Amino acid sequence: MMRLIKQASVLCCVLALSACGSLLKKDAPPLPVVDSVPNPQVLLLGEVVDNVQGQRLRLAELKRRVAAGWRPVIVMEQFDRDTQPLLTRAVRDCADPDCIIRVMEQPGWDWDQYRPVLDLVINYQLTLVAGNLSRADASRTARDGMQWSMPPAMVKTYLAAPVPADLLQGQRKQIQDSHCNMVSDMMIDGMIHTQVARDIWMAKLIRDQAPNDVVLFAGNEHVRKDIGVARWLKLADPQLNVRSIGYVEQGSQGIAGEFDLTQTMAPQPRKDPCAKFKAK
Repeated sequence: MMRLIKQASVLCCVLALSACGSLLKKDAPPLPVVDSVPNPQVLLLGEVVDNVQGQRLRLAELKRRVAAGWRPVIVMEQFDRDTQPLLTRAVRDCADPDCIIRVMEQPGWDWDQYRPVLDLVINYQLTLVAGNLSRADASRTARDGMQWSMPPAMVKTYLAAPVPADLLQGQRKQIQDSHCNMVSDMMIDGMIHTQVARDIWMAKLIRDQAPNDVVLFAGNEHVRKDIGVARWLKLADPQLNVRSIGYVEQGSQGIAGEFDLTQTMAPQPRKDPCAKFKAK
C-alpha cells in the first residue's frame, strides 16, 4: 500500500502528558517516547515505513510496556484481513518469526523491520490480528466505493452519515503530498475511498477485540487523529481511551493535532521520490 515518504511534523507539546520528541542522531539507541503515559485501551503506533531508527523506537515503546506486564492484542497493517485464519494457525504453530513470514507470503513489505514484532508476539503469546485490505478488495473499493467491502452492520456503524468533509479533504491532501502532487483527478477519489475503507476496517477490527487492549502497527497516515483510525474509533465509540503516537522524521512539515504524542527521529537517507516527476 502507499506510504508517506514525507511525513508530517507535529507540535512537540501535547497536553500535559507530552514532551518534545528527542532529536536523535542516526545511531542513537532507541528510547521510548514517554515513560510515564499509562497503557490506554487502544495504542496506535505509526511509522515511516523505511526509517530503521523509527522502527526501533516503536518496538522499544511496545517492548517496555509488554515487559511490564501488558498483554494487548496486536493488529498489524502488514497482513491482509482475509488471511486471518492462516495467520492464527501460523502464530499458533510457528516457533519463530521467519516461519510466520514464510507461511503468510505477504509481499511488498520489508520483513526485516517487522520480524522483532513477530518475535514479541511469539515470546509473549500475544494475539495477532490482520488489519489490511487485500489488493483485490482495495481495487474493488477504489472502483465501487468505500462501502463495497463492508457488511450492512458495519456500514450502519461507520457510514450511516456522510464522511466528514474535513476528513475527505485531509485524505486528499495526504494522498497528493505522498505522490508528489501527481495523482490525477480521475484517480484520486478511488484512492481516497480505499484509504478510508482501510481505516474503517482497522477501527472495526480494533473494537472487535474488546474487552482486550489493542496495539495497532500501521503507517503514520493511518494513526492520525484527524483523518485516520483514531478519528473513526472516536466516531464509533467516543468513550474509548485511544492514544496515537506518530514517528516523524525531523524537518518534515505538517499541522498540529495529528497525534497525541510525537517521536522525532533523524531522516532516513533515501533518493528523492519525486525526482522522476521533476525530470519530466
